[in-house]
Amino acid sequence: MGMLQSDINVTPLVDVCLVLLIIFMVVTPVMVNGPVELPRIANGTGLEERALPLTVKQDGSVYLGTSVIRRDELQSQLARMRATEAARPIQVRADKNVLYGEVREVLGACRNAGWSDVTLVGRRKN
Repeated sequence: MGMLQSDINVTPLVDVCLVLLIIFMVVTPVMVNGPVELPRIANGTGLEERALPLTVKQDGSVYLGTSVIRRDELQSQLARMRATEAARPIQVRADKNVLYGEVREVLGACRNAGWSDVTLVGRRKN
């Protein structure tokens, strides 16, 4: 008589976990930088590859790259990043429904933290 195998085969579990991890890695940046409707401007510029994206969503939340940042911590966070990321420009993507004052506060925080190359990103008018 043969012996029964009492070990658990974990290969299918590992396969499923890897697939879920890959899906999560692909979907997360799209969710974070996703539905921001940029204003249409005559000379719209696209995001530079080396630029540091700063996103202001319609609800007023601020994202630095893919990390959410509290508005009162934005200036100190940018000042800390300045030491290592000083060569990168900042490109601000603000939803067209965000109040002008909120965008102005974000731009002011960038400049007060020492960044001189700060631009607003918009969609080109057709």
